Amino acid sequence: MSRTRRVVVTGLGCVSSIGTGVEEFTAGIKAGRSGVTPITSFDSSDFPARLAGEVQDFDPAAIVRVIDPDDWGRTAHFAAAAARLAVEDAGIELDEDTRATTGAIIGTTNGEAPSVDTLTQQWLDGGPDTLSADVVRKIPAGNIAAAVSVELDLYGETVVIPTACSAANYAIGSAADKIISGESDVMLAGGADSVNRFTHAGFQSLGAVADGVPRPFDEGRSGIVTAEGGAVLVLEELGHAQRRGAHIYAELLGYGLSCDAHHIVHPDAESIADCIRRAHANSGIEAADVDYVCAHGTGTPTNDITEITATRLVFGDEHPPISSIKSMLGHTMGAASGFGAIACCKAIEESFLPPTSNLRTVDPAFGEGIDVVGGGARSAEVTVAQNHGFAFGGNNAITIFGALSGREPVGAAVEGGER
Repeated sequence: MSRTRRVVVTGLGCVSSIGTGVEEFTAGIKAGRSGVTPITSFDSSDFPARLAGEVQDFDPAAIVRVIDPDDWGRTAHFAAAAARLAVEDAGIELDEDTRATTGAIIGTTNGEAPSVDTLTQQWLDGGPDTLSADVVRKIPAGNIAAAVSVELDLYGETVVIPTACSAANYAIGSAADKIISGESDVMLAGGADSVNRFTHAGFQSLGAVADGVPRPFDEGRSGIVTAEGGAVLVLEELGHAQRRGAHIYAELLGYGLSCDAHHIVHPDAESIADCIRRAHANSGIEAADVDYVCAHGTGTPTNDITEITATRLVFGDEHPPISSIKSMLGHTMGAASGFGAIACCKAIEESFLPPTSNLRTVDPAFGEGIDVVGGGARSAEVTVAQNHGFAFGGNNAITIFGALSGREPVGAAVEGGER
């Protein structure tokens, strides 16, 4: 199809273990700050690993204006709070007509798992007749996006995408399609998840939880650290943003999706490489145009070597810098690529490379020429940033962000026909 409408990012909102609000979050990224601490949200004494990237002292009532936090679960709190912050950051006032077509697409891995944990404990303690109706009503995953739309009085498409740890990128791509098609001028997209016993136990049973802090790309890496938060972007049609004088962080150039169809938990390098190529084609760029890759970078032995193998298949010896912000945040599950998208937008705007923290020795199995941005954030011109999200089930999603330029959108009508 002809693509004459361009999508830009005009608002960034986040609630994370290293900071709430985009400026605090960015300062934390630049400083290499760790948000990983001993678990407080549940009793972890029976677990070998007792660290998580929790959002300490989070008070949704201090951020949201409309929803009553008592009516919603913790993951919905993260989504609604991040969305409110994103809209405030965008400085956008939505009139009635715009609200009618503005929606929220939010990704998640575990939905309201903390509420499920609560119900499980109630059942164990007193049987099914003791289950709290107030907790039950918080569980439907659709509540997570609904909380955003209720908070912001939005009447457009409101959807939760549950493609696990790549879900925020799926949400961003889906929201962009609404704008490109002309259905909407403004959309909100991102992801949210909460630390909980169920998820922690699941990854522990897989042997995928680190024995200490997360160390992506390190030769001694041992796994993930579960984490939480909410990350939401305001996506806007370029002309709409320009007419209201909006600050534009970056342009969403495009995205790519693929499925490994290989193994439920083990990633596949060829499929990931194909996803990268699809993202490049959809964005109208070449591999050589990419200045920075925000990696999925979970810190498991298998994920990191597979991801580097995949990127080498695409970039060859001219590999751009690649880093993992999970080294600071932990693995925020469905919010992970949402935080990655925010990091990419800020890297473009402020000309820096986010670091990989906790790095001691880069895994020599990666070979020569892999710059994982160890030793702290680094100044660099970033014109195009590539954001990875990979998930169990082989669900891969990659978004590409670029500095705003006078380029025509991919597939725009040109004299003599279409390209």
